[in-house]
Amino acid sequence: MNALLNYSRTALLLAALTGLFLAVGYLVGGETGMGIAFLFALATNAFAYWNADKMLLSLYHAREADERSAGALYGTVRTLAQRAGLPMPRVYIVDNPQPNAFATGRNPEHAAVAVTTGLIQSLTMEQVAGVLSHELTHIKNRDTLIMTVTATIAGAISMLANFAFFFGGNRNNPLGIFGVILVALLAPIGAMLVQLAISRGREYEADRGGAEISGQPLWLAAALARLEAAKQVVRNPEAERNPATAHLFIVNPLHGGPLAGLFSTHPATEDRIARLRAMAGTAGGEARPAQTGRGPWG
Repeated sequence: MNALLNYSRTALLLAALTGLFLAVGYLVGGETGMGIAFLFALATNAFAYWNADKMLLSLYHAREADERSAGALYGTVRTLAQRAGLPMPRVYIVDNPQPNAFATGRNPEHAAVAVTTGLIQSLTMEQVAGVLSHELTHIKNRDTLIMTVTATIAGAISMLANFAFFFGGNRNNPLGIFGVILVALLAPIGAMLVQLAISRGREYEADRGGAEISGQPLWLAAALARLEAAKQVVRNPEAERNPATAHLFIVNPLHGGPLAGLFSTHPATEDRIARLRAMAGTAGGEARPAQTGRGPWG
């Protein structure tokens, strides 16, 4: 029931984002502008559908791993993918000291999981398995496609809003030039808030699904605690230069100011850990797996 509600909520939010995009298109160029905006949305999403994974992996200089180069990591992904009923995704390693991970790909048959060197060097095997289970849930739920479409539409809304602000847009709308200015200023904020709502909802669902795949909610809870602590002191330069990709990581890789939590692409890590502890029936207890120390991943 909860999963159905989450999917329904995501569908409604995507519909709202699409409606906002068409509304901005109308304010830019009337009915013709709305039609052009719709075609532009189709074109950009088609491009993202086929190329987003390649662009993302290239952006982070990810190198593909196999059973020979990273046997323990590759074998864990294979085992967890089998438990999740998924095809074996491609496995990538990103040379980055910040412990983190992300998944990408347009569908489960064309998916990839990427982990940073910081993650495989600082987490235990159980914790890494918890993180991988979370990312595999994103693949299983097709969140990688949902978030790519969401980011593409949100970016297009901002672009159209800027166009309306600088070039005046369609002043024949019921609110005249005031309406153009108002939408130009508020539409990007609205698109961002919808994007954040979708992203946060999908993270909670991936935490739940990841705990079910691994069978150990506390593995993921312990991993999240370590990742959140590490990101406070270890920066992710590529993510800082490309903040639009932040929502793809298991933990927000960006350092922010006082309002960072309000505009974060992820729910509060403390809330996520509390939910996982509740799943394990140990609310308030320590989220630690049996094995401690660094994982022998190499």
